[in-house]
Amino acid sequence: MTSTPDDVLVVDHLVRRFGDFTAVDDVSFRIAPGETYGLLGPNGAGKTTAISVIAGLLKADGGSVTIAGETMRPDAVSVKRHIGLVPQDLALYPDLSARENLVFFAKLYGLRGKELASRVDEVLETIGLADRAKDLSKEYSGGMKRRLNIGVGLLHRPTLLILDEPTVGVDPQSRNSILEAVEALSGEGMAVLYTTHYMEEAERLCDRIGIIDTGQLRAEGTRDELIRLTGGTDTIRLGGRVDTTGQEEAARSMRTLHGVERVDADRHSLSLTVHDAPTLVAEVVRMAAEAGMKLTDVEISRPDLESVFLHVTGKALRD
Repeated sequence: MTSTPDDVLVVDHLVRRFGDFTAVDDVSFRIAPGETYGLLGPNGAGKTTAISVIAGLLKADGGSVTIAGETMRPDAVSVKRHIGLVPQDLALYPDLSARENLVFFAKLYGLRGKELASRVDEVLETIGLADRAKDLSKEYSGGMKRRLNIGVGLLHRPTLLILDEPTVGVDPQSRNSILEAVEALSGEGMAVLYTTHYMEEAERLCDRIGIIDTGQLRAEGTRDELIRLTGGTDTIRLGGRVDTTGQEEAARSMRTLHGVERVDADRHSLSLTVHDAPTLVAEVVRMAAEAGMKLTDVEISRPDLESVFLHVTGKALRD
C-alpha cells in the first residue's frame, strides 16, 4: 500500500483479536479526500470491527490508524473530531423531533447560536428531511431514521465520514435517498468509508473497493481493476434458428474478430467469450444474420463484483 501526505485515512497492518479469534487480520488501506472507499464483504467478515478500531472505539492489537495526520487511539480526543461515525444501530432519541435530535448532538459537538441553527438546517436539507423536521423521530419510517442517523454524523463537517451498513432494513426509496446523499457528500470533497454486503451499492458509490472476508483484505482496487482479476471477459449469447452449416460459418467468422477469445455452439445458440462486449455485439449480430441465423434473443453478460468476490474468496458474497 502506498499512501500520500494528503490521505485522510491510512490503515496500516491493522490487527484486532478477541481472545484466540482474529477478527481483523493485517488489513491495510487508505482513503484520499473526496474519495469513497467501500469495504465489501458478508456479515461477520470483520467490517464493523475494523471501523470500530478506526473510530477509536476499540484498541488495535497491532498496526496503526492515522486520520488527518493524527494517530488514532481510544483515548485520543482531538483526532476523533475529524470523524463522523454512523453506526448500524440507530443513535437517536425517539421522543425528540428530527430538529431537536440534531440540535442536541450539534451542542455536543460544540456548535452554538447562529452557526448551530444554520448547520442543522443544512443537514436537514442534505438528508431530505426538512419538511418533516418537526415530527418525532419515533414516527419516522426505518429509512427516515437511517437518514437522520447520517445527519447526526454530518453536523460537525467531519473530514472522514464512516458509514457502517447504512441501508440495512430500509425500503428501496429510502435506500436510494441514502445513496444519493452519500454521492453528494463525496462530490463535496468529504472522504467516506462505506461498509456494505450489497454488491450494487459498492458498484454505485465507491471509487475504490476492498474485498474483506474472514478478517482479511483479499483484494483492493477500482471496480475495473478488480474485474480484471477475473480475466475481465464478457459473454455474448445469440439465440435463434440456424442450420448446422450456417452456424459453423457464423462461428468461424466470429473467431476472426479482434477481442473474441472463444466461440461455443449448441443446437440453438452461439456463446462468445469476448473482451468489451458492447463494442463487438453489433458486428457479431451482423455476422450471424449473414450466415442465415434468425435471432430470437441477444444476451450480454459482464463480470461484476459478485464474480470478483467468488474469484478471490472461493465463495459467493451471500454465503
